[in-house]
Amino acid sequence: MACLSRAVWCAVLACGVVVTLTARALLTGMEHSVLTALCAVALSVAAALCAESVRGDGCGVFGVARHYLSVRRVSRAGRRQRDTLERDTRGVRRVQEETLLRRLRDTKNTRYGLEYHFGSITDATDFRKCHPVTTYVHYEELIRRVASGEENAVVMETPILTMTSGSSGRSKMLLNTKEANSDYFLQGVSVCVDVLRESFPEMTSLQTTLRLFYPSAESHSEARLRIVATPFYSERTHHLCTSPTAILQVHNEHDALYLHLLFALKDRHVGILESMFSSTMFEAFRLLEEHWEELVDDVESGRISSRLLLDARLRSALEKRVKPDPARAAELRTAVTVGFEGIALRLWPRLHLIQTVDSGPHQIYGESLRQHYCRGVPFYSPLYAASEGLIGVNLWPIQDRRHYLLCPRSMFFEFLPEEHVSWALMAGDVVKVVGFHNQCPVVEFLYRPSETLNVRGEKVNEALFLSALKKAVIQWPGAKLVDYCCAESGILGDSSGGAQPHYQVFLELRGVRNLTEEQRYKLDMCLQGDCTVYRSFRIKGSIGSMRVQLVSEGAFRELKSHMISSFHTSTNTFQMQRVIRRKEYADFLLRKTVS
Repeated sequence: MACLSRAVWCAVLACGVVVTLTARALLTGMEHSVLTALCAVALSVAAALCAESVRGDGCGVFGVARHYLSVRRVSRAGRRQRDTLERDTRGVRRVQEETLLRRLRDTKNTRYGLEYHFGSITDATDFRKCHPVTTYVHYEELIRRVASGEENAVVMETPILTMTSGSSGRSKMLLNTKEANSDYFLQGVSVCVDVLRESFPEMTSLQTTLRLFYPSAESHSEARLRIVATPFYSERTHHLCTSPTAILQVHNEHDALYLHLLFALKDRHVGILESMFSSTMFEAFRLLEEHWEELVDDVESGRISSRLLLDARLRSALEKRVKPDPARAAELRTAVTVGFEGIALRLWPRLHLIQTVDSGPHQIYGESLRQHYCRGVPFYSPLYAASEGLIGVNLWPIQDRRHYLLCPRSMFFEFLPEEHVSWALMAGDVVKVVGFHNQCPVVEFLYRPSETLNVRGEKVNEALFLSALKKAVIQWPGAKLVDYCCAESGILGDSSGGAQPHYQVFLELRGVRNLTEEQRYKLDMCLQGDCTVYRSFRIKGSIGSMRVQLVSEGAFRELKSHMISSFHTSTNTFQMQRVIRRKEYADFLLRKTVS
């Protein structure tokens, strides 16, 4: 009733705005088109409010109007960009060459541009002749000089320095630009907003989003250039989310996640759950399951748990936004009484979508969410991007397979055969071209070359190993896969436990505490069934049997914290290494082994 009363009141207010605008138009001679547009906005907001699909966070009518206008603005930009993308895909070679030549013109007077004669390059063929396919090592010293203060080395503008996630080994420093940030938002984010509007017409413009994002510690190089870990995040749309911006001041990952959940639980009208990677979303639901009573008590009392280590002023500012809500707390307790399977839709009945990357190294988290916490909710992996910039957009959110249309104006693309992957594109990913949209390639992410097991030349990639692991887990009664990684026995030294080279596999399972030797051997057999080369080496005895070890609950959570501190990277962009190359990480998991 309270929500309906507010909607009616807001509708009356919106009609009042129309009357006021009309009167002002008569007095000032306002253009008829301007008056019509403003009146349409007021009535549209009123219509949405009367439909009761409104924010539940008490942001007020002007906050609701701001929300509505922001969504409409991004939607219009997305429609324009989508039309441009559609035209570009019909002449992708031309657009790619235009994009390349424009970038070369912009950088022809830099030290790097002069060295490679960018000013004399007239087409893509010239570029391929003048410039080799390169790895990060080619640029490392150049980037170090930029960080030290050398100007006009690679770009003419002041660059933004960014650190990679370290998922393929050590964290690397890269250069970024304002143009790359703009491309990411306009060619990527806004296009995906238009895709969602088209694919999920039942979503309203006034529903909020739970966006799981952690503040990134920003540092500076010796030349005082900004070094950021998450270059493409923008606070421009944060007011569309459930969490107040003050949460971005909370640097403890657990506390920030708790607060994101608290403010989302207060709003039953949440329409989208969003995180960069599905691993973050999975952690959020695990935290919810572990601390739901505490969270619901906070919703009921309008206080924030004293367990959270918050600055007094920050705590006070956040608690002003909480406000006691016993009725909502009762709803939440009822939702939890039947367990956590399918809990997302019981907490947020109007939830339409979970927006997160759930392919590649994040596949196991996405599957866990779909099968348990978020059963019945569609998943959408919107963008394919790297620290260097936007690569592709997913125009097919309803499909189960994650396919991305390459963005012709964002980057210049070249494809190398998989067997030559050691030449390495900077993105470092192996993708499969699954089709074409008009003339433009559509790709599917397969795996990262750095995540390949290779003790005798067998080259077992990430996707192949995970497929075998899932087949084995099915044969372990009651077991659910939480997380995993592998190590080649060579990095373990005396603790490897076998004479022949082999794989050391660390598993965190839910539902079982131990496995028999026969059950552990199932994994080796499943991989032999999927990979004939591995099977051949096993039969000859050149590769020993896998050692499968179970680690304690939360071991991978602790490993993640350890890796992040080692890489000096952001929690937002962290990707668990499926093949660990550093002995210290293998030793860390060995200490967490329970069977």
